[in-house]
Amino acid sequence: MGHDKLRKFAENETFSCLLQPSAQELLADGYFHLRDHAVKGHWDRFFDSLADVPLHGSSGPQTSGCAGPLPPTSSAGPSLLRSRGWLRSADPTADSATSSARKDEYQKDIVLELGCGKGEYTIALAERHPERDYIGVDIKGARLWKGAKYATEHRLPNVAFLRTRVEFITAFFAPGEVSEVWLTFSDPQFRSENSRLSSPLFLERYRSFMKPGGVVHLKTDSRFLHEYTRAVCELNGLRVLACTTDLYYGGMSPEPPAALKSLSDFAKCKVPGPGRSADADLSSAGGDCLPACSPAEIPEEVRSVQTFYEKLFLEQGYPITYLSFVIDHDGPYRSPVEAGTFDTDYWRSVEGPRLLFGHDSAETRRQKLKLCDE
Repeated sequence: MGHDKLRKFAENETFSCLLQPSAQELLADGYFHLRDHAVKGHWDRFFDSLADVPLHGSSGPQTSGCAGPLPPTSSAGPSLLRSRGWLRSADPTADSATSSARKDEYQKDIVLELGCGKGEYTIALAERHPERDYIGVDIKGARLWKGAKYATEHRLPNVAFLRTRVEFITAFFAPGEVSEVWLTFSDPQFRSENSRLSSPLFLERYRSFMKPGGVVHLKTDSRFLHEYTRAVCELNGLRVLACTTDLYYGGMSPEPPAALKSLSDFAKCKVPGPGRSADADLSSAGGDCLPACSPAEIPEEVRSVQTFYEKLFLEQGYPITYLSFVIDHDGPYRSPVEAGTFDTDYWRSVEGPRLLFGHDSAETRRQKLKLCDE
């Protein structure tokens, strides 16, 4: 491990906006019986406490180790939360009794960015919308360091970061606590459908803590992940708010950059799929019922905010896709793979091989980006 990483990890311990819970405690009762974290249902109080945190570098509360997942019977849970000002009373049952009333008073929406990396989107959205609270989630502490340091130095009271595996997300948020979820350049997880952040498994998790009418945003360079998510929406009757397969040049600019022209194989599929010719236009393949949207239907920050990865992809000429949809759905979510409405092999062939750092497949490209980031 590099010395700079050790420095970042040490500094992470001083950031009051960063929670680093213990996975061991979360999993104490097994993977399928996650223990709820002490902050679950209390994010409003957590954000309230950030306004009282001293400037970075002065003595103040530290988050790591003081907000670990605690069993309901633990006497340490309320006292640890109370040390940060999250719980006001000495009686845990009294706090529970007043929880609903306090939530009625708390008007701010909570927005999550899952797989936030360095937190570019979380920070940018929080600065644009101070009336909302934003939480970036990632497992990489060295990446979160940058966003947490910026939020601390600029004293942003509506920004928090959570270092945990996204599979554990339900341990941190209570029903109705979250309004929106952003998925920015997530790993498409070609081999494992259940690992995709827009899979039925994850949509079930989001629905457990999102408000009715909650919105999921997917911004990605992966046409595979975009089309898979469209298929999930179509099969489950989810209301699509906006959808485009080329966010910046899909009919919204008179002339794409030269780099994009040179990648015409991405815009025209050279590998025929079922019922398609070798030159089938991908803009209609597998999603005719979800036409591209007009510029007015896409929120301003979808284009104006760009992550490190997105800028890199754009420089190389790869189209960026965007899809937003409402999470509401009665009953279990169905898989388009199991239903036969999404051709995994076809869309995987469309995804690669692709060029970025030399002659790389999508997998090796992402591995090099990961090493570059670390």
